[in-house]
Amino acid sequence: MFNFKGFLTQDKNTHLEHLEDDIINRGAVGGDNAINFLKSVRNMLAGTTGSKTNITVKWDGAPAIICGINPENGKFFVGTKSVFNKTPKINYTVADIRKNHGGVVAQKLEVCLANLKRLNIKGILQGDLLFTNDKKVISIDGEKMLSFTPNTITYAVPQNSGIGKRIANAKMGIVFHTQYNGKKMDSLSASFGTVTGSSNRNVFLASAAYQDTAVLFPKSELSKFDAQIRMAEGSLKKAAPILNLMSKNISDDLSIGYRLKTYFNHFIRNSNSSMDKVAVMQKQFRDYFESVLQAEIDKRKTPAGKAKFIKAKADGLKFIDSNKQALYFAIASHITLGVAKTTLLQKMNQIQSIGNFIRTSTGYRVTAPEGYVAVDKVAGAIKLVDRLEFSRQNFTMPKGWN
Repeated sequence: MFNFKGFLTQDKNTHLEHLEDDIINRGAVGGDNAINFLKSVRNMLAGTTGSKTNITVKWDGAPAIICGINPENGKFFVGTKSVFNKTPKINYTVADIRKNHGGVVAQKLEVCLANLKRLNIKGILQGDLLFTNDKKVISIDGEKMLSFTPNTITYAVPQNSGIGKRIANAKMGIVFHTQYNGKKMDSLSASFGTVTGSSNRNVFLASAAYQDTAVLFPKSELSKFDAQIRMAEGSLKKAAPILNLMSKNISDDLSIGYRLKTYFNHFIRNSNSSMDKVAVMQKQFRDYFESVLQAEIDKRKTPAGKAKFIKAKADGLKFIDSNKQALYFAIASHITLGVAKTTLLQKMNQIQSIGNFIRTSTGYRVTAPEGYVAVDKVAGAIKLVDRLEFSRQNFTMPKGWN
């Protein structure tokens, strides 16, 4: 029998934003939310809060699995996020899976259908698949480890440990983190949280709960972190007007706000340096914006087709050049929030039950967990991820499940 502890109800869990990106999405309000999240987690790790912050662990599983009882017909189904497509791909049988999916995804969904339907799931759950038949025995520092690599991170435990034996005997592993409620598949609401329970030996049920079992933030280190927060608050105050302006048309892929978000991802994907030189990144962003818009212009064959992008390029560069100081503080705010977030992640990562590794050309190196999801009833849910560590690897490493 499953028990779900939910933190927040919102729309379908199809995408979570990085904490520092919230200032571009929602302007000054996003900045306030980011600061409040950081302070809340800080207090939890310092042992100075009376109630626990709602934090769940992000496992680097893939693909996303959505399963449970369809409220419209009472039938058990499995699927990926495509169950939420305009034309949903909902699988009740192996025949459905083979019609809707192909390759490795179809193979994994067949395993999920055979095993998850026996767990007596009530309602609908979403989780990340950890393994099916792709477990491997590897050697790390001379010790035999049972491992699985669902996406970017390799998880490994001693082969003869209790948890190692459980994983070895299981036909699949999954971590659930979201529950859906509603009477129609196209109007479900999502609650983030954790799932406990299940005695089915064929399914290894990992936990998304963050176990803050000890005070990890001693007083000697709090002053340094608090200084980071004050620095972020100072730059956010100066950046608030331009952040509010950029957030108004964030969905427009030709806008400054949209392109600033994609620039940060571009930087992470292509740079080996950290985000610390604001003036350099500001100049790089201008160059990036200009090159992206010029590429769009060059794609078009006719003057009429080019006109929209020529205007967007001219308007965007004028905006960038006219708001240099404000844009400087917007980028500085993004960077400073990321630095403060990384400080928290380094503390939170000290509690691990399963080893996390990245495959390299010479073996495996230790890495941090993917990250965490922080949930607030007002601000919503955001992800706390070390983008220079995990996100860069996630951008560049091939995915075995895809």
